[in-house]
Order: sequence, then C-alpha cells, then structure tokens
Amino acid sequence: MQVLQILKSKKDDGVVTVVPEDSIADVARLLSARKIGAVVVSRDGKHIDGIVSERDLVREIGRHGGTCLSHPVSTIMSTKITSCCRTTTTTEVLEMMSAGGFRHMPVVADGEMVGLISIRDVAAARVDELHMEKEALTGMIMGN
Repeated sequence: MQVLQILKSKKDDGVVTVVPEDSIADVARLLSARKIGAVVVSRDGKHIDGIVSERDLVREIGRHGGTCLSHPVSTIMSTKITSCCRTTTTTEVLEMMSAGGFRHMPVVADGEMVGLISIRDVAAARVDELHMEKEALTGMIMGN
C-alpha cells in the first residue's frame, strides 16, 4: 500500500500548521482542541520549517516549567524533517519512522506539503493490507 491511499482515506481537513512565532501555549491549545499529536511549523502552509509534537511540548515544560509557554514554538520545533512522497510504501514509512524515532511524517509533492501521516495511520493501513493478503491467500488455498 502507498501513502497516497492513506491520504485518500483520512477524514481530516488537511495539514494543521502554525507559524514559527506562535507561542508554545498556543500550540498546546491547538493540539488539545484538535486531538492531534503534532503540527507542522510553516510560514506559508506549503513549505516545512519544522514539526512540533506533544512530546516536544512535554520535554520543554519538563526542562523549564510553565515559563516556557510564552516562548515561540520555533525554539522547540524539530528542524531535521524526514518526509515521504505519495508513492512511498507503508513498509518504507514504518522503517523510516522506526529508524528516526518519530511518529509523524509530512508528505511532499513537487516541493510542497500535501499531507501529514502518523504512525497510527500507517499501522492501520498496514493491518488492512495484511488482512487483504490473508483473505487472498485463504481464497487461493480454499480454491475460491
């Protein structure tokens, strides 16, 4: 299965982005309100400046306490971003996420962000894929 199929199956309204100047508190409120685990930091909504996850927020609050909530999100965003394209397979994405230790990956086409997938999206797609393979093999064995 390819990333394109995951993007088609998602029921959200696109990639949630914030600008680098938004406060850590603003990002925390957004993550909570949208019930999501990460946002992309982008000045224009198309190009990726960074990513901030709930883990980043927790680590920063753990280090600095509540005083960091007024700091800009650019101070904690991850800037080393691994992205994929629409034709990347679920297995390839899982391997990249595992190797990099992250749970969210932007999908890029022609230099612009077209989606964001999470490890949950990829795992669900992979389970569906394995189920279909099992059904096909069972059908072959049973002569269906």
